[in-house]
Amino acid sequence: MQATAQAHSNIAFIKYWGNADDALRLPANPSISMNLAGVTTTTTVVWDSALQTDSLSINDAPADEKATQRVAQHLEAIRKRLKLDLKAAVTSGNNFPMGAGIASSASSFAALTVAAVAAAGATLTERELSSIARLGSGSASRSIPAGYVEWCTGMSHDESVAYTIAPADHWSLVDVIGVISTGHKEVGSREGHGTAITSDFQAARVASAPARLAQCKEALFGKDFAKFAAVVEHDSNLMHAVMMTSRPPLFYWQPASLLLMEQVRRWRAEGLNVCYTLDAGPNVHCLTTAEHADEIEARVRALEGVQSVIRAAVGGGAAVVG
Repeated sequence: MQATAQAHSNIAFIKYWGNADDALRLPANPSISMNLAGVTTTTTVVWDSALQTDSLSINDAPADEKATQRVAQHLEAIRKRLKLDLKAAVTSGNNFPMGAGIASSASSFAALTVAAVAAAGATLTERELSSIARLGSGSASRSIPAGYVEWCTGMSHDESVAYTIAPADHWSLVDVIGVISTGHKEVGSREGHGTAITSDFQAARVASAPARLAQCKEALFGKDFAKFAAVVEHDSNLMHAVMMTSRPPLFYWQPASLLLMEQVRRWRAEGLNVCYTLDAGPNVHCLTTAEHADEIEARVRALEGVQSVIRAAVGGGAAVVG
């Protein structure tokens, strides 16, 4: 009983930060993202009656206890749904830095969910796979469908799902990621979601999120980059304002992050289609259009403090690959 699945990381235009229900990982607000082509996690799950415990290997090395327990907890949810009484050996690999604000948990738990279900010989709808993936990592729900994806809040486990709102070829956006640091962040997103409510700004951010989501969808469907850039940068800034004012505060930006954000705004003033957004980490996602992607990539690479660049067009959904 074995299967291998692959899922893409995603970058949110309208951010998920904070839960309405921590146990079910129901988000405090809806969000929109795009999957990142070529930025992937590949995971193999083997259900084996000879195993006494679940095991996890990441990038050819045994995972630490914390990561293994998190995966085992997710497998338990899948076992419960499939009425399965087996332990699993999980082998996973990423082709991009983990825990650095490039949504490695999103692709990881999406791939884990699809592989575990397929290995058990079960068939679930995309909707249900999305809801199950959410239990492991909220943003993993968005890595199940393809292309441009919306994740609704929902009032229950079955209602909080992500779905495609536009196919990958709807608009040729490109994410040019300026990698400032590949180090694993000290405080992960999972912990940060729990402290979001301690910020004086979180309630206002959540209350105004549906309006920003509507603005983002209008810009996305209309391929209006100026409107898109304005709402995406504003939403990113709001999320980081919440992080910085939480108790204790979370400071993910580094000097090179700020430099690149400033340059992006200057480049846009020069007439280039580009805007920035940052997840929970120092790395800057420079969203641009295909016709300007080469120029943006060259400029990002030339900046002091940028270690490397990852470039990704819009990607597909999670899928079984073996």
